[in-house]
Amino acid sequence: MKRIGIIGGGQLALMMGEPAKSLGLDLIVQTPARTDPAVAIAQDVVLASVEDAVATGVLATKSDLITFENEFVNLDALSGLEKQGVCFRPHLGALSRLLDKYHQRCYLRDLNLPVPQFFPWVNSPDLASKIEYLGFPLVVKARRHGYDGQGTFIIDNHACFSNLVNQVDKKNVEFLIEEFVPFTKELAIVAARSVKGEIVTYPVVETQQEKQVCRRVIVPADITPDQEDQIVAIARKILTSLGVVGVFGIELFITAGGRILINEIAPRTHNSGHFSLDACKTSQFEQQLRAVVGMDLGDTSLTFPAAVMVNLLGYEESHNEYFQIREKLATIPHSHVHWYGKRESRPGRKLGHITILVKELNRELIERIIYEVESIWYTGGGADR
Repeated sequence: MKRIGIIGGGQLALMMGEPAKSLGLDLIVQTPARTDPAVAIAQDVVLASVEDAVATGVLATKSDLITFENEFVNLDALSGLEKQGVCFRPHLGALSRLLDKYHQRCYLRDLNLPVPQFFPWVNSPDLASKIEYLGFPLVVKARRHGYDGQGTFIIDNHACFSNLVNQVDKKNVEFLIEEFVPFTKELAIVAARSVKGEIVTYPVVETQQEKQVCRRVIVPADITPDQEDQIVAIARKILTSLGVVGVFGIELFITAGGRILINEIAPRTHNSGHFSLDACKTSQFEQQLRAVVGMDLGDTSLTFPAAVMVNLLGYEESHNEYFQIREKLATIPHSHVHWYGKRESRPGRKLGHITILVKELNRELIERIIYEVESIWYTGGGADR
């Protein structure tokens, strides 16, 4: 298998470009616009929405198999292609359990894996009593298409909930309601499963979110060996149960009492694994390609004792490429700047990331590095105007 079709042409597909070249693979991307990041590295492009199953049929004629860069697909429409023999990795049956967050929660619960208490938002007579049982604050999530905080609401009281009800009534969106977890840290693990059923995991990381958007990733997470073992066991159980092929990202919470709960699963490469490009022997992007084409999986061990990844998020409406700021960031020792080539900046948009390799997992040192990066990025905009 040499021709890999990818549904989605954003930065996750872009970062498969270099490993695809080294592995001798061609990437064919289905994406809506020629300005999308992965178009620059693709051998061929199908210009269409990622939900356009007819276009995916065209992609299938150009590819030996198809994988995914995002979850915004129409599974019902794609199922016809799978029945015709199109190879999707991961398979659509696995995605059907995960793309709707309520179905995902039910699946994990039925596996006896730890998840927050939850229920679907249905306007029924017992809705008020269910909310009362969970108590405030609580979390409301769109069941489909939510990402980077979009479609997620932290509700502090009845007044906030009533306000959200008024907004939701105008939209044709289904929601999930779940308990708010008073976590001490947010964690994540990236894991991969091969065609042969081999599973490898990357180091558990700490993710730091602001407004439900990932700002930073610290590698490895400062947790106990037992907690790491629990998280690795969770990842292995999920991938084995689903029978998937490819890379998955799993987000988790840890509470003050050491309890670990699963937050969400992403059936693809994940922002929390970007550090692997520069800090691991095999990046998550190379691993994804190795998995889907049937190669042996690569070594996931760190090449440096620790690392910190900082997302370079948009903070203004502009068409700025931020060349001078990126050059300044690149002067930080042991730093690696990755730019996604997006033409337009807007607040919260992921424009790139920087990974800094660190000689020890020293919290004070890491905080200084984060401060330096964010001071340059968020206060240095005037240099490029």
